[in-house]
Amino acid sequence: MTASLSRRKFLSTGVAAGATAAATAAAPAFAAGPKGIYSPGTYSARAAGIGDVIVTMTFSEDRITEAVLNVANETPSIGQAAAETLRKALLSAQGAQIDAVSGATITSKAVSQAAAKCIAQAKGEAPVEVITKTSAASDGDWLGKEPEIAEKDITATIETDILVVGCGSGGMFAVATAAEMGAKVIGIERFSTGTGVRTHHAALNSRYQKATNVKIDKFDFITMATQYATGHLNQDLVKLFCDESGEVVDWYGDRLAERGVELAHEAADEIEGSRYIHYPAGHKADFTGTDDGKGKRLNGSKILHDYAVAKGARFDYNTRMVKLEKKEGRVTGVIATNSEGKYVRYVARKGVIVATGGYGLNYAMMEALQPFNLTISGLNGCLPGAHGDGIRACLWAGARMDETHSTMIFDRAVLRPGQLPGVETLKKGDAALLWSLSYPWLKVNKDGKRFFNESGTYEGILHSDEYQKDHSHYCLFDANWAEQAEIMRMQGCARLFPFVNGVASGWTVERVRGVMEKLIKSGHLAKADTIEELAEKLGLPPEQLKATVERYNTLCNKHDDEDYGKEPVRMLPVVRPPYYGAKTCGWMLCTMDGIKIDTDMRALDGEGRVIPGLFVVGNDSGGYFANTYPNLVTGMAAGRTATFARHAAKFLAKA
Repeated sequence: MTASLSRRKFLSTGVAAGATAAATAAAPAFAAGPKGIYSPGTYSARAAGIGDVIVTMTFSEDRITEAVLNVANETPSIGQAAAETLRKALLSAQGAQIDAVSGATITSKAVSQAAAKCIAQAKGEAPVEVITKTSAASDGDWLGKEPEIAEKDITATIETDILVVGCGSGGMFAVATAAEMGAKVIGIERFSTGTGVRTHHAALNSRYQKATNVKIDKFDFITMATQYATGHLNQDLVKLFCDESGEVVDWYGDRLAERGVELAHEAADEIEGSRYIHYPAGHKADFTGTDDGKGKRLNGSKILHDYAVAKGARFDYNTRMVKLEKKEGRVTGVIATNSEGKYVRYVARKGVIVATGGYGLNYAMMEALQPFNLTISGLNGCLPGAHGDGIRACLWAGARMDETHSTMIFDRAVLRPGQLPGVETLKKGDAALLWSLSYPWLKVNKDGKRFFNESGTYEGILHSDEYQKDHSHYCLFDANWAEQAEIMRMQGCARLFPFVNGVASGWTVERVRGVMEKLIKSGHLAKADTIEELAEKLGLPPEQLKATVERYNTLCNKHDDEDYGKEPVRMLPVVRPPYYGAKTCGWMLCTMDGIKIDTDMRALDGEGRVIPGLFVVGNDSGGYFANTYPNLVTGMAAGRTATFARHAAKFLAKA
């Protein structure tokens, strides 16, 4: 284990002492069943929701007398909020067949599955399940020990050429590519559906860029990526992205076009005097007005899933990898639990592609590996699979992880004035999201003073927040914000107006207005008629904030930012009431460090040697990013994921 695999004590995800206290409400009345149905006692079982869901049920001879739900790993405002409703539903139904709580389908299904296993234990139809810690060993090491699965407990063996673990952005591209090339491929996913394909994909030399006369120099791009990572990367991986990403985006565009969806390149404005170089690499799909045949809008995941199935691929959902298997140094497949909680062995003759999405939802790993990024973050936007399962399984199999750990964070999370960023706020999930905060409005610290050139990267000001009180800053703008936003000509996903070639932005001014109204009501966004009143509402010193705004307006009128060097076109004054202010911190999107790989996505061990049969892509893989995300390349992470997933699948299909 490298020195970076530091150790931290943290709470178990198993049945804790607090679990019993969670069940305080009296059980509702119900009709008792026939005598002697159950062996009286208390039984526990686990199922995969967003994280592990554990249900503990107590039985008399003829009824379920109590149910305790441990949903600590579920989304606070969704799965955790549904827990009491689900608990009462189990008792009322006297069984596991309960209706899903609206908006919490994944958690509801996990509760139902775990309850069914408890009932089977109480009836003597299944062995008693012993719940142990799953996120770490008992000594507090986040990595923990590789599970030992007895051969007698493996209920089935499934063979394939290629096994893809995780069906998010990387997994879907890998399965679809492998199937297209004629390989027998299975994708397994812990949830009941794929976790989603990101909307923006970066690429160089796509046909879409050529149509808008955009040419990005490969070696300028490699140099940029190296500078952001301060050398903590494998340049050959960046070069591979430059060489292959255009073909991948063109291929994806074909798949979308087959379903009536347009993929377009986001052509960029020139920002005179900018000190930060923007690379117009972004491509975005427009799913507006599409229909999947079931009354829902199409998405990239659905389109790639359908394409892969048509080419012969198989998807096993509600199936979670427990561990990788090795024989004579080669990864031969995985042991997983299926929808019934039973162990299943998957044998992959050519290889396993791990694509489970990183570890941004595993706070034990985050606290151990990059606590500094937790201190500046208040909202978690990581995709549901990001619990570190893939990375931990690879480490158990002998792979090596990046020593430099980092997370993609955008400056769009809004706190109430009394809140602080950090783990507790992240777990509660009650911070808000305001897209327009990435615009370079006037931004100040808790002392009411300006401290940074607002027209930088999303993470620049957030990392500077490490040196500010409350590890956050305050974003200020006035009633002219919409007009000013159009003048500022932001690029990429932050933009609120159509791009110069007419491509629509993801968020619009109208959408932002609607969100602002809600945030004012919830107390996340302050609105005031004077700067002094705004300062009072935000908890900032009124006189100092007034002086800061006056100084900033003076510089705006001079079109010269003598203090921090922001471009003149983005120096726009704060002069028209009402005034708005938001306490701002980081919105986490994904972790960026992972397993070390070569240019065929093969995992490497501690000596840099290839581990046969093991391939890693997406946020589970490393060697490409470090320190901060270069958001001035729109969709760089998703583009890397798609490109390397397609490369790995091609490599294996040809093996």
